[in-house]
Amino acid sequence: MRVASMLASATEIVTALGFRDALVARSHECDFPADVASLPCCTEPKIDLHGTSRDIDNRVKTVVQEGLSVYRVDGDALKALRPDVIVTQSQCEVCAVSEKDLRKAVCDWLDATPNIVTLKPDALADIWTDIQNVADALGAPARGRALIAALQQRMARIEAATAEIAARPTIACIEWIDPLMAGGNWMPELVAMAGGTNLFGTAGAHSPWMTWDDLRRADPEVIAVLPCGFDIERTRREMPALTAQPGWSGLRAVRDGRVYLTDGNQYFNRPGPRIADSLEILAELLHPERFDFGHRGTGWVNL
Repeated sequence: MRVASMLASATEIVTALGFRDALVARSHECDFPADVASLPCCTEPKIDLHGTSRDIDNRVKTVVQEGLSVYRVDGDALKALRPDVIVTQSQCEVCAVSEKDLRKAVCDWLDATPNIVTLKPDALADIWTDIQNVADALGAPARGRALIAALQQRMARIEAATAEIAARPTIACIEWIDPLMAGGNWMPELVAMAGGTNLFGTAGAHSPWMTWDDLRRADPEVIAVLPCGFDIERTRREMPALTAQPGWSGLRAVRDGRVYLTDGNQYFNRPGPRIADSLEILAELLHPERFDFGHRGTGWVNL
């Protein structure tokens, strides 16, 4: 079995299922586990990812408005690697290589066309479906069921513990800083499981744009900043776009020291096995008196 992964979460799923040695290709964003960096990279972004959040957003919107893809797939390299299975996604055109991009890249493969597994994680249940679909494609359905059960059990223990807590702090999950975007898809579900009250975004729906006035009026008790594709230090560099807003210092979360920077790239925006770690992080942020899974300093820090 030879497997090519076109997105970071798929690489983590394949590895967690015990097929790390089967991976023969990765995307430019695949970085966990660390040793996958040695694999050939078969994708690249068409835009410059340097600059501010606003710069990146403008470049992405320009490309999308022109009807173009944000990513490029190296079809020749993929063909040379002869994968039996390629894992891609159709959830977000700007988050990773899409099924459309991939099929275009491999459309001229006349011999041994690989099995393309397309992930579409709109909500938490879809993540479990995607894991099972990958396991099935790899000929290991039992491993898929076992991995899903283990992750669900971890998360169920946290949900059961938070069900006993009366106070459910309000939280704003910021998925992009400038312009502002709230966390959608599985994030509202994670917030509820972690014992919080989600203020923006709807479970199963794409992440919504929001305004500074929206955030100011909601005045959340907790703010978790988890930009897609950014680690903690990159997020910290972007924070002046928020902290310079009029009224920032008056927000309840700011006054109470409950603004947190998280590694959105490694956790919240990767719908794979570390979704359980993401729930643990949220539980630590919302109920620090109750939960400590050891993620402080790596998964999140105080602003």
